[in-house]
Amino acid sequence: MVEDFKGKRVLVLGMARSGLAAVDILLKRGAFVTIADGGSSEQIKETAEKLKDKGLDIFIGGYPEIKKEDFDLLVLSPGIPLDIEPIQAAYRQGVPIIGELELAYLIKSPAVRIYAVTGTNGKTTTTALLQAIFEKNGENSLMGGNIGIPLTKIMDELEEGVIAAEVSSFQLETIKSFRPDICGILNITPDHLDRHKNMQKYIEAKAKIFANQRAEDFAVLNYDDDLVRNLASLSKAKVIFFSISHILNEGLFIKKDRIVVRLNGEENEICRLEDILLKGKHNLENVLCAASIALLAGVKGEVIKETLRTFKGVRHRMEEVGIIDGILYVNDSKATNPESALKALEAYNSPVILIAGGRNKGADFRNFARTAKNKVKYLILLGEAKEEIKQAFIEEDFKFIYEAFNMREAVMIAKKLAEKGDVVLLSPACASWDMFKNYEHRGDCFCALVKDLAD
Repeated sequence: MVEDFKGKRVLVLGMARSGLAAVDILLKRGAFVTIADGGSSEQIKETAEKLKDKGLDIFIGGYPEIKKEDFDLLVLSPGIPLDIEPIQAAYRQGVPIIGELELAYLIKSPAVRIYAVTGTNGKTTTTALLQAIFEKNGENSLMGGNIGIPLTKIMDELEEGVIAAEVSSFQLETIKSFRPDICGILNITPDHLDRHKNMQKYIEAKAKIFANQRAEDFAVLNYDDDLVRNLASLSKAKVIFFSISHILNEGLFIKKDRIVVRLNGEENEICRLEDILLKGKHNLENVLCAASIALLAGVKGEVIKETLRTFKGVRHRMEEVGIIDGILYVNDSKATNPESALKALEAYNSPVILIAGGRNKGADFRNFARTAKNKVKYLILLGEAKEEIKQAFIEEDFKFIYEAFNMREAVMIAKKLAEKGDVVLLSPACASWDMFKNYEHRGDCFCALVKDLAD
């Protein structure tokens, strides 16, 4: 049953992509909409100016007073934390609060199936691969969510078919009825602790991906990750594991350099590891998760194999920008936490000049430094967290550290330090918001500077 918003008074918080998509959906369905953003940057002012002709109330630099008699619903953009006063006021007043992910589910056509992926690292690659598999299978498929395309926008466009959805802990915090037909959890490591406050709350947010599933649904879990494996007992859905380290009684695993699936007592080979275009141990987890979901959705193994032979990955995740004077430049701007950056480092056997730093999301960099020091030839730091990362490396007796004022200086320092055969890797281990609009903006900046070097 698709939700009816006609005549409802809805407050949307946030004027970025998710908030604007929510406004369009609600206006289209006859709701009376108010939009508010606590910021007052030039970009927000420009956005507010463009919204003036849409017939809604607009607040910037603050929020309207939240009263139950004024609003029937509050729709929250994922970047807005739940502890700010307008949200707390809505709780006190009894105004229902949902996020853009829940809103998307409420407008979903019954003929649309949702296959959702979450995890600390690898979500975007897995979601994009999953959508590529469905596309290769000839299905009417789209992808959206945390991948950068608001789920409400694509849900509004699709009457029948498949959606591969990347969902974050921020989005899952505010779900009420969101129910994917099949979901996958890749891994859980410390991240966003500045928002969730502690690991337990972060794990609970991730686990909400299967909170509304039923016995006929599937939850695909990483057997090799203890935190993920232990969530199996909480799922009402049928749990299927995948593993790159263990032979499983049921699920997907690696056996003699092949991906093998064992389901319903039958064992079949999907492909050889050499068939997979994506490189890196971490990408094997992504491949197994996507392949598991696709198989459970009815896709044949041959289709998955053909997709894996050609799928190159996504922008800003171990994206090879170019080779200049024998030096490989790699954009891994999407590595916004230490664990993700370590996975990128593990993929290279060549000496690495690492560009890192940005805004810390509550991570402890000591383990990062302890492991990364063995892979890094030189470390170039920028952004708010550069002193914190620097101290972690100094404690590990790593001395080859340089500091940069901005990305241009970081790239120029890397160029001077690098020798033929080296890898210059942007893998920040931090969020981008201190210096850039988002990780895409940071990666685009790096790529443009590298192309300038080539020219």
